[in-house]
Amino acid sequence: METKKMLSGIKVIDLSRNLAAPFCTMILSDLGAEIIKVESPKGDDARTYGPFINGKSGYFMSINRGKKSVTLDLKNPGDKEKLAGLLRDADVMVDNFRPGVLERMGITEDWVNEVNPSLIFASLTGFGQTGPYRKKAAYDMVVQGYGGIMSITGQPGGEPTRVGASIGDLAAGLYAAIGILADLYAREKTGLGDRLDFAMMDCQVALLENCMIRYIGTGKIPGPIGNRHASITPFEMFPTADGNVIICAGNTKNWTDLCNALGVPELIGDERFNSNDKRGKNHDELRALMNGILKGRTTREWIKVLEDAGVPCGPVNNIADVMEDEQVKARDMIISIDYPGVGEVKAPGCPIKSREYTIAPKTPAPELGANNAEYFA
Repeated sequence: METKKMLSGIKVIDLSRNLAAPFCTMILSDLGAEIIKVESPKGDDARTYGPFINGKSGYFMSINRGKKSVTLDLKNPGDKEKLAGLLRDADVMVDNFRPGVLERMGITEDWVNEVNPSLIFASLTGFGQTGPYRKKAAYDMVVQGYGGIMSITGQPGGEPTRVGASIGDLAAGLYAAIGILADLYAREKTGLGDRLDFAMMDCQVALLENCMIRYIGTGKIPGPIGNRHASITPFEMFPTADGNVIICAGNTKNWTDLCNALGVPELIGDERFNSNDKRGKNHDELRALMNGILKGRTTREWIKVLEDAGVPCGPVNNIADVMEDEQVKARDMIISIDYPGVGEVKAPGCPIKSREYTIAPKTPAPELGANNAEYFA
């Protein structure tokens, strides 16, 4: 069977390090693009981040699969010319240098346009190429703080809390991938290159979802509310006899089915709870009633009862649970990649599934400079 890839023939020159932009280019790699990762002779800082597996950075492996690696000192005029050689037949260049850094090396927008006027030049930085914060340094937690997401995460009355996954980096990587794909499509019609500017802080603000409209609509600044939903009740985690269960009654039918499943049909029309608005206003009273019922059975028992009733629910899995989950396995969301000298390493798969195209190549992250001879012979 012929292997077909969505981005077959697309070449990306990847000047990025750490997490956000490499996550973006890994997505493009999964979709079939050729990713040439340009590293300094010392390598991406991520190569020094643990955990280490037989001396190799698991962190680096997790976001650089399917790429090639070349080394260049971009401050060296000869190496800058080698970069130009890579760019001449490339489609995209991605970087995450702070604004002004590439320009000081002579890698300006005008220089890039002269080398390849149809190139899409995409930069992903903490705060973007414009604005008063443009030259500030940023890591994930910095932009989580600036972007407001920490202020709404955690338990009521608790301190602001970082989202467990690096959402500042990952959201920016996702938006960058979306923008690059859209620009590639637009270029098919115009033949023109473009300058794309992605800011991690912008992406955090874009993810504020209903929090901003709640502030606009009520004048009250949203704060952390634990595991409940700000607008829907009941929609949260509850304790059971041996752990916790998540129950999400997102509409009137769910509420009716939930009451019947819990053995309290009288609550369906109870004046305190017979609309979502009333359930929200009487949340604490409803939660106390549900806690008393749900503690009577195990999580597994309640999931069976609730699923049979058609109520959206689920467990609170840890990472080991996720890796062994039958649905995760059935969807090929845990892949195995064979690393020379390391052995088989498991990693999250690509969530994009296609009938027509091959997704998520299972090739390892490259050794530093592994492809120098291929491109600089």
